[in-house]
Amino acid sequence: MMQTKNSQSQEPQQPSIADPARLKRIKYRAWHRGFKEADLLLGPFADAQCDAMSDEALSAFEALLAVPDQELYDWALGLVPCPAEHQGPVMDALQARVRAGGLAAGR
Repeated sequence: MMQTKNSQSQEPQQPSIADPARLKRIKYRAWHRGFKEADLLLGPFADAQCDAMSDEALSAFEALLAVPDQELYDWALGLVPCPAEHQGPVMDALQARVRAGGLAAGR
């Protein structure tokens, strides 16, 4: 389960009981990027992580999904540094999945 830290209390946040429509929308966006490699990275990540994410983490993931495909893909693979405004627990978990060989594509 992925947890994020509350910036004020520094205590881990509990997973939210997210709106099912929001989760469905996020997972759809993760799987349907228009850049197959990004689909194969973000789709399985969303399926595995989103249900356990806090509201804050879901918002961070939604912000990542708003980033152009190639930029996000390059950040996730560590090809270019991720900007500070997008670096955090969600990007850390995505990058850890890549390092662990969690790409669905045989890249």
